[in-house]
Amino acid sequence: MLGRAVLRHAPESIHVISPNRQELDLTDRMAVRHYLRTNSFDAVIHCAAKVGGIGANIADPVGFMVENILISTNLIEESRLAGISSFLNIGSSCMYPRNHKGLLKETDILTASLEPTNESYAIAKISAAKLCDYISKQYGFSYRTFIPCNMYGAGDKFDVAHGHMIAGAMVKIHQAHRNGDSDVEIWGDGRARREFLYVDDVASFILQSVPHLEHLPLVLNIGLGNDFTVNEYYQAIADTIGFRGHFVHNMNAPVGMDIKLMDISLSSSYGWNVKTDLKSGLSETYTAFLKKFAN
Repeated sequence: MLGRAVLRHAPESIHVISPNRQELDLTDRMAVRHYLRTNSFDAVIHCAAKVGGIGANIADPVGFMVENILISTNLIEESRLAGISSFLNIGSSCMYPRNHKGLLKETDILTASLEPTNESYAIAKISAAKLCDYISKQYGFSYRTFIPCNMYGAGDKFDVAHGHMIAGAMVKIHQAHRNGDSDVEIWGDGRARREFLYVDDVASFILQSVPHLEHLPLVLNIGLGNDFTVNEYYQAIADTIGFRGHFVHNMNAPVGMDIKLMDISLSSSYGWNVKTDLKSGLSETYTAFLKKFAN
């Protein structure tokens, strides 16, 4: 999703090479080595990952750890060996400790235990960030990590079982609205708070930042600056779609962390700002959903 947004916003003056999975298997180190040395790169933006929501992470912790560690290690280390001096790694807010009190600061990583429902993915993401950190310090390269909060938008994984919360909720509410159902299920009591960014805003900041990575901190939060409850997100999606039914809460379902709101004071000092409000972002996302997925 983020990679596609970067491609949408990349100016014509930048030649972007973006192989898909069929063209380049990032878990195959020799294939990555050959690709990076066959083509010429000034910088690498690493958006690739095996991703999913709570259900997917709980069902396949081995897959989430192994595939993501392979992807990141191969791409980061082979970029270094190819002499590519600028590298932007995309992290995840799940890298932060569970049940943290207060805003999540970049310095809070590895200060306490992780959320069990996505621990394997978090460990893989932390490993990638630390490798970028080590390379920057040992070799003087500009290898940086941006940690965005949850994202949504065109190109999201619109799948109830494997998608993130907004995308999964949009599918459920759309289907309920289409079928004339009277209610939609929410996992837990819906009071857990979440921070979601419109993906195009993140993509724009990435493209703005890549030419100046050497001037940025090793790790930088990219967040909304405020959060909403799961119930509020569901209601906002329902308003976007026109669903007028009710929500029922499944109190036996996993809900993850109660709150994880990131401190964006550092990134704001480097020019980060949110451009798209929730209502506008959901409207754009639902339009994209209808064009590609609805039937």
